[in-house]
Amino acid sequence: MSQVRNHGRDRVVAQLAAGTPALPVLIVSVIVLVAVVCGAGTIWLPLLAAGPALAATTGGPRGVLCVGLLAAVLGATLGTRDGVPGHELTAVLSALAAVTLASGLASALRGRRERVLAAVRSVAEAAQHALLKPVPATVGPFQVAVRYSAAAAEARIGGDLYALVPTPYGVRLIVGDVRGKGLPAVGTAALVVGVFREAAYDEPDLLAVVGRIERSLARNLGADDFVTAVVAGYPQAGHLEVVNCGHAPPLLVRESGTVVAVEPARPAPPLGLRALTDETPSLQVLAFADGDQLLLYTDGVTEARNHSREFYPLAEGLARHLSDEPAGTLTALHDELLTHVGGRLHDDAALLLLRKPAASASEAAVPEAVSDDGRGSGSRSVSSRSRASAAKTEGTADPGIPVAALIKPE
Repeated sequence: MSQVRNHGRDRVVAQLAAGTPALPVLIVSVIVLVAVVCGAGTIWLPLLAAGPALAATTGGPRGVLCVGLLAAVLGATLGTRDGVPGHELTAVLSALAAVTLASGLASALRGRRERVLAAVRSVAEAAQHALLKPVPATVGPFQVAVRYSAAAAEARIGGDLYALVPTPYGVRLIVGDVRGKGLPAVGTAALVVGVFREAAYDEPDLLAVVGRIERSLARNLGADDFVTAVVAGYPQAGHLEVVNCGHAPPLLVRESGTVVAVEPARPAPPLGLRALTDETPSLQVLAFADGDQLLLYTDGVTEARNHSREFYPLAEGLARHLSDEPAGTLTALHDELLTHVGGRLHDDAALLLLRKPAASASEAAVPEAVSDDGRGSGSRSVSSRSRASAAKTEGTADPGIPVAALIKPE
């Protein structure tokens, strides 16, 4: 019987010790040690309240009460040893008890908020998986990788969007950025992705897909809301179609390593604003051969600043970390981006990298790309390693455009 009682007592002691935070106990011990060495207990005893107060920030209510009880016992022992008057010792211990109870309540409220936040995060993660479905490493003839970071770390979801789907008309994809943040932006992003996934299967023409998204947004968005986006498709071997609606230009990486900004041949407004202008999106057709890659991104990447207020040089970073594995390239880019900003992004950021590996022998070569209006692709070389080669390859490449042209000034 005594063994059972001892075992139960040992379990209780072990549970109390496990729930007691170490740092507050260490602080109480240091204060007691100083009081023993220096004497004058009345001066040091009030500092014991720091123990339970600190425990409230790191431990649960049980840990706070344990630290408070330890501080009270040690305080009473020191006060009695040093001959502290009874009324002064009572006042100190009463204050210590009040701080302990208040800290225990604060700890309980903190734990409740943490549980609520964990539930919100769980719901946000489920919403993100429904909205931004994971992209497999291989889709159709492409190797694919995606990296997404939401500025609202607590929600893990934001207003940037992406989707990539195989369709009867080839692989199609979209990367976009909704104006604004928070739940309204998430709702708009869900609308765009939903319409795109449906239209991508139904519409043979990529411009018709963009038109479906535009009409849906015109019915559902407010007067000041809009979405910038790039929609792309691969209808046949060697041909990549791109429609840019007010978005940052994708970066086309040739097999040689040349990085080219795919500027729109005819600028078009963001989705949701077509009624305010006569400009309509244009379809560009790019040559996309074996070994070529296409990086689509949002402005949370190119507008990320370091402590010196310098933008992140995405084109240079892409050329620096380029590899045959899109996932490895994006991991290196994302890590460098976080290092550039000091650890945390202040805007949503999405990166989607598409790579065309070696094709089968049945795929025929295609001529140089032209846009739908008969002009060149409008691409501009941003690689300092091979400007002459880019100009020769793209036909309309402008060797005078620097890397900084990709970055929108503040």
